[in-house]
Amino acid sequence: MSFVQTIKNIWTIEELRKRLIVTVLLVLVYRLGCFVVLPGINPQELQDLANFTNKSGLMQLLDMFSGGAFSQASILALGIMPYITASIVIQLLGMVLPSFQKMQREGESGRQKLNQYTRYLTVGILLMQGPAYLYNLQAQINGAGGHMDMGFWMVAYLTIILAAGSMFIMWLGERITDRGIGNGISFIILVGIIARLPQALLYEFTSRLPGSTGSEGGLIMFVVEIILLLAVTIGAVLLVQGTRKVPVQYAKRIVGNKQYGGARQYIPLKVNAAGVMPIIFAQAIMFIPLTLAGFSTSEGASGFVAAFSNINGFWYNLVFFSMIVAFTYFYTAITVRPTQMAEDMKRNNGFIPGVKPGKKTAEYLDTIMSRITLPGSIFLGIVAILPAFARFFGISDNFAQFFGGTSLLIMVGVVLDTLQQIESHLMMHHYDGLMKDGKIKGRTTGSAY
Repeated sequence: MSFVQTIKNIWTIEELRKRLIVTVLLVLVYRLGCFVVLPGINPQELQDLANFTNKSGLMQLLDMFSGGAFSQASILALGIMPYITASIVIQLLGMVLPSFQKMQREGESGRQKLNQYTRYLTVGILLMQGPAYLYNLQAQINGAGGHMDMGFWMVAYLTIILAAGSMFIMWLGERITDRGIGNGISFIILVGIIARLPQALLYEFTSRLPGSTGSEGGLIMFVVEIILLLAVTIGAVLLVQGTRKVPVQYAKRIVGNKQYGGARQYIPLKVNAAGVMPIIFAQAIMFIPLTLAGFSTSEGASGFVAAFSNINGFWYNLVFFSMIVAFTYFYTAITVRPTQMAEDMKRNNGFIPGVKPGKKTAEYLDTIMSRITLPGSIFLGIVAILPAFARFFGISDNFAQFFGGTSLLIMVGVVLDTLQQIESHLMMHHYDGLMKDGKIKGRTTGSAY
């Protein structure tokens, strides 16, 4: 009954109702665009290709993040990932180039300049990825018995369409952020991932029915898989919300004859302050071997490319895990700055009991962050490689993607962020929140993804 009342409260708030409607409409536009095939490509040949090949590995990951548009040769096939890659590059340049660091400190004007550079870089990445995608599609269709022959001008024409499609997705994301609910870019990624869930769930269910291929364990095994999926999801929620509280005591001040002493408060330090960004960045790097191989999954690939194109292989997962741990520390150093925190505390007459203000406080906070980041980074790495273990135990490739990795963490993080925004609207209008205690924690790292 309380859930029904909460829905009524949400619909009662005019601003929140409009934002939800705008979000739904823009998401529908995005999903419709995923089914618009590029001009000059025969949809029947795409269907024959889907029946001829079994998408797996990194190609399957790319298709998941685009909501299926990648395999359908849609005008939105390249998705939002080029924009995310460009954003990561700009963030890294902000650490090494003084000119970019200056723009970061210029406030809103600097942010607009960085956004403009990000868009320019996104277009550059799209102009490189577009031809690679088209030539790969031509090779796969011809290999499946179809006929597709694209000349230079046809490739240039379709590349412009693909680039425009990705920029349109970016525009939709910005509109969702401004006029809808949640972070638009993250929400679009979430929609693309969730769009694959019903199909993957149905396929896994039918494959466990008696008489089906891979029906070992039957429906009991399917129930066990669902229970494990829920357990992993709960673990991901704890990873996103986990904090370590450092006590802070405000110094006493004497004003006239009165003595004022602030109550003890806490600094919430995130167990995973880097969010999902280490996985996204590590996965972007792991895509490089596939790009070098020309998006090829042929048996002729060998050596380094073959080893790092197999997402179920030992070396791929070992390197992927190690990179996630390293990038977690890297992004934590970007988002959490103990020196600035220590200065802010000193400026506000605050201190950590038993620790001297200033440099000692910064060193103490840095030590605490290093300690809590280690288990957080290891758990993040384990969650990232869980799909490989799921496939090892006989779970289908499509359904295994939801047992961990970027998909699960993005779903958990974005859903929590969106619920947090809805709850803030409810509390602002003096309604009860979505939870009884009114405390839904989202990702507070400042990451857009």
